[in-house]
Amino acid sequence: MAYSEPLKVTLAAEDGWPPFADEFGRGISHHLIQQAFKQVDVAVSTIVVPYTRGLVMTDRGSVNGVFNVTKEQSTLKRFVFGQEPLFTVNASFFFAKDHPSSVDDKWHLPIGSVVGIIDGYEYGDEFIQLIEKRQLRITKVNSQRQLINLLLVGRINTAIMYDMVADVYIDQMGVNKDISAKFNNHISEIFVAFSKKDPQAEQWSKLLDKGLQTLKQQGHYQQLLVPLD
Repeated sequence: MAYSEPLKVTLAAEDGWPPFADEFGRGISHHLIQQAFKQVDVAVSTIVVPYTRGLVMTDRGSVNGVFNVTKEQSTLKRFVFGQEPLFTVNASFFFAKDHPSSVDDKWHLPIGSVVGIIDGYEYGDEFIQLIEKRQLRITKVNSQRQLINLLLVGRINTAIMYDMVADVYIDQMGVNKDISAKFNNHISEIFVAFSKKDPQAEQWSKLLDKGLQTLKQQGHYQQLLVPLD
């Protein structure tokens, strides 16, 4: 008897976004994607890299896809997405207690405020409009720790971070009393983005959708959103 080879998908996974994906290839995203693809008999292989490198690898077709990508105008042009998000996350403006904010929403940030962000991340379709309207000066760095340190020393007025991710780093750095979220930037649906160079991209996105739907029907989905450690 001839047995067909099981389907196998190779995904780039970012290395600095705990509790969803860390440098050790662990986290909520890893577990959720593995379990979703398992429902549709697809084995997952992951390559842990910096986020921007994962995007480039997917662009080039060196991997089938990359995970933890926001579906917005900029990414829709580059990648193939399914219909089912992995999960939804909130991103906020964080301030240092020593340099508090006197405003309560992003559209009233002081003109010319210096805002720290992670290079290569997506910050919602409104972000360009916000930069122009408030004449924001953007400082790009490569890690959450750098953002937090710049906030602490007053080199930036505020930083945009995803709440659950920021909580991990703020806790690790022991600065819970020094930095806090003040108001929302955007709510982001997070997906696996598949390569437009991959002729199977649509198939992978539909299989992942089906796997996620199955997990929800079985009642296992919510359990997989709980950090493992």
